[in-house]
Amino acid sequence: MNINNALDKAYEGKSLKELVDAPVGALQGVSEADAEKLQAAFNVKTIGDLASLKYVRWAQAIAALAETEA
Repeated sequence: MNINNALDKAYEGKSLKELVDAPVGALQGVSEADAEKLQAAFNVKTIGDLASLKYVRWAQAIAALAETEA
C-alpha cells in the first residue's frame, strides 16, 4: 500500500512516527470542519488519537469478526 495515497500532499514522505502525531486533517478527505467535529465529539486531534479511539477499535473488531461468522 502506498501510504501517500491516504495523505494530503503536505504530509507525503513523512515517517509513520511523524504521521501518528499529525493532525487528522493530514488524512486525505478529512476537512478542517471534519477535524473540528472529531475534536469536539471525541477529543481526537491526531491520527494516533483517531486510531486509538475505542469506537474505531470496536468497529474494526466487529467488521473483522463478521467476516468469520457463518
